[in-house]
Amino acid sequence: QVQLVESGGGLVQAGGSLRLSCVASGRIFTITAMGWYRQAPGKQRELVALVANGGSTNIVDSVKGRFTISRDNANQVYLQMNSLKAEDTAVYYCNARVMAGRDSWGQGTQVTVSS
Repeated sequence: QVQLVESGGGLVQAGGSLRLSCVASGRIFTITAMGWYRQAPGKQRELVALVANGGSTNIVDSVKGRFTISRDNANQVYLQMNSLKAEDTAVYYCNARVMAGRDSWGQGTQVTVSS
């Protein structure tokens, strides 16, 4: 299994920036991609950004140009969030996709953007 620990959430004013970090431990050699999802109150969890082992990325249109995903070594992933908007308010979850198994999830970190 893979365990994920996130950090970096908080309260920020609209237009501000935050950086989320996630560190994986355990069977990290099974990870094929790492990324971030978010879930706002009353909404479904949605993909924000994902980076595969080979470096290819998938970023949702609503955050393109504002958010950047990066990966450091095999087990750390970051989400740099700039020009934050009120609609970015959500719980952000780190995700790891693994070979032949269920995805792993972090506990979530709250991001609140005040307008």
